[in-house]
Amino acid sequence: MSLTSTIAVYFIVWWLIFFFTLPWGNRSQEEAGDEMTPGTMPSAPARPRLILKGAIAAVVAVGVMVAINAVVTSDLTLDDLPLPNPLEHTVEGQG
Repeated sequence: MSLTSTIAVYFIVWWLIFFFTLPWGNRSQEEAGDEMTPGTMPSAPARPRLILKGAIAAVVAVGVMVAINAVVTSDLTLDDLPLPNPLEHTVEGQG
């Protein structure tokens, strides 16, 4: 993969993982018992910890990118995978 492709795929992978980590450990202002910030909803997170979640997403995205790069640079094809062939499937009892 070229450097540009690697950066683009990394950004997409990071963004997906970041969205997966967003709900982890969130407590609303109402649940936390904090004073409500004027103009916010009671369900707004008290401490969203976005920097921590971004760092977690970055570390996990590096691991995912290593796996993606290994698959892309290998000589594997779909024929190498042990997938069932639906064209060879026959139903017994039918002529």
